[in-house]
Amino acid sequence: MTRVKVCGITRVADALAAAAAGVDAIGLNFWPGTPRRIDFEAARAIVAAVPPMVVVVGLFVDPAAADVRAAQEAVALDVLQFHGDEPPAFCRAFGRRYMKAIAAKEGVDLLRCAERYADAAGLIFDAHVPGDLPGGTGRTFDWSRVPRTLARPLVLSGGLDAGNVGAAIRDVRPFAVDVSSGVEARDDEGKPRRGIKDPARIEAFIEAVRNADVRS
Repeated sequence: MTRVKVCGITRVADALAAAAAGVDAIGLNFWPGTPRRIDFEAARAIVAAVPPMVVVVGLFVDPAAADVRAAQEAVALDVLQFHGDEPPAFCRAFGRRYMKAIAAKEGVDLLRCAERYADAAGLIFDAHVPGDLPGGTGRTFDWSRVPRTLARPLVLSGGLDAGNVGAAIRDVRPFAVDVSSGVEARDDEGKPRRGIKDPARIEAFIEAVRNADVRS
């Protein structure tokens, strides 16, 4: 069964909607450079509200070690996620399981990048859009570039939504899928409202994942 993580949760109501739909994990983004950033007070409220068995992941992008430790002390995080250029020694320095995002940049050997993080709990392969956010851009990438011989569980991200996640699961066979913009509410122009989730889109995404699992 493909696991599901909804990232960029900023509100208790969205966390509860994700949990009710059956997600396995939620992501709280502590990077100051994103509109999905969450402060410690809001993060604690979300952690207190979600039911047991929902994993809480704290996301960071090239943080200072002190910032990671502050988040760990303030919020009950189950897993750390590093989404920048953090070296392996940094990622493992906090006594907590971690996931490492690998940006699918053109001309980069993704397998070699992944092999550097041999002790990661999981590896997230995400789209790379120059000049945009390091994640949650709503863009996909060429899934054929994903290494098929990874030693760690594969988490697929980047532009996933209810319309394409089934194909992604059939093509890549990931351990888990990670979605953010694909389940966000839309503004009047049809663009994602970054940080505001849509319960109906979450439910549709989960249903598409489960349908793909049944047919795979």
